[in-house]
Amino acid sequence: MILGAVLAGGRSTRFGSDKALAEIGGHTLLSLAVDALSGWCEQVVVTGRETAPASTLPDWPHADMGPLGGLAAAMRLAQDEGYTQVLSCGVDGGLLPDDLLERLGEAPACVASQPIIGIWPVTATATLETLLHSEESHSMRRFAELVGARGIELPAPIANINTPADLAALVGRRGLAG
Repeated sequence: MILGAVLAGGRSTRFGSDKALAEIGGHTLLSLAVDALSGWCEQVVVTGRETAPASTLPDWPHADMGPLGGLAAAMRLAQDEGYTQVLSCGVDGGLLPDDLLERLGEAPACVASQPIIGIWPVTATATLETLLHSEESHSMRRFAELVGARGIELPAPIANINTPADLAALVGRRGLAG
């Protein structure tokens, strides 16, 4: 069983406002990400937010831990509820390829250019907790290295929306309504 996790605890400082609530085609980035993961997962949670179009979890062990804090919260829930894997993405992950899960294959694996998008075995929860309590870099790349995740190259780049200009460019390329 796979638990989906939209990692949404960022501050959106480069975006200038709450990136999760920015819209494409009348849908928030957050709702698009939840919908995308819902196609592959038995349940989807949103971490790092109090309100969302899915169940929410606070980051673990506390806020401001970056994406790993959200992933840790999801991994702990997955462990407690009998899931075997967590599929993660950021709030701008709503435009993932339809075959993402097949491309990622067995956990652990992540998108090489954006390791926030990945499939993680629940058995890696202790490794993640240890990393978050250490002085090491609390980056998705470091976690991926520690658990031996394969970096998967995709045929087309995944949207990485950090600024309003990134969103506008994506909308323009895809012919979507902003």
